[in-house]
Amino acid sequence: MKHTLIIAEAGVNHNGSMELAKKLIDVAADAGVDYVKFQTFKAEKLVTKIAMQAEYQQRNMGDDGNSQYNMLRKLELSHEQHVELIAIAVREA
Repeated sequence: MKHTLIIAEAGVNHNGSMELAKKLIDVAADAGVDYVKFQTFKAEKLVTKIAMQAEYQQRNMGDDGNSQYNMLRKLELSHEQHVELIAIAVREA
């Protein structure tokens, strides 16, 4: 029987925190998943600096009147951070 791969969707649930991202990997590993997927993006390539957040984003982020760009910048992980997370995930495997 073939093994079904299980991918945990971490997305941006780390809220820009490397410590939380590492915990998401630990929890996923404890649950027996095969991979953890984080979203990789650059805010400047997704939205303009003047696009305002939707009302639900303002409520959820507590950033009344903030822009999409500023919100997404807070959620970005750098290339170096992704490399570090990959190394942690490989150790957890």
